[in-house]
Amino acid sequence: MSEEFKIEIVNPEKSFLVKEDVLEVVVPAFEGEMGILKDHISIISFLKPGIIKVFSKSGDENYYVEDGIIEFKNNNLSILTSTIFAVADLDKSKQGDLLKKAEEEASKPEINDQAKYLVDQKVEVLRSIN
Repeated sequence: MSEEFKIEIVNPEKSFLVKEDVLEVVVPAFEGEMGILKDHISIISFLKPGIIKVFSKSGDENYYVEDGIIEFKNNNLSILTSTIFAVADLDKSKQGDLLKKAEEEASKPEINDQAKYLVDQKVEVLRSIN
């Protein structure tokens, strides 16, 4: 019996990733990191800044996201996000630019608590990427 399911990640520009040999996906949901395997219960959740980890028969991949919505239903995982980068393609320059922008945003005096939480998450994740 197959343990695989399908994932599709879409951003405003294009269909970013489609894979049909996925074994597990770990997403940075607001409730905490969530692992999704085949036959997971149907779920809709929001993403916070973090790393999406895709484990598949064709290889493992990590993606940095800043926001989004996930839906898992009938062994199809859909992720809609406005900002996504493959961690392997994220060079030090781009990472530094994203980090600097997030730190500037976090230091604004008029920032509200929710925005501060999200920006702090962004800063933490960007600093942790090697």
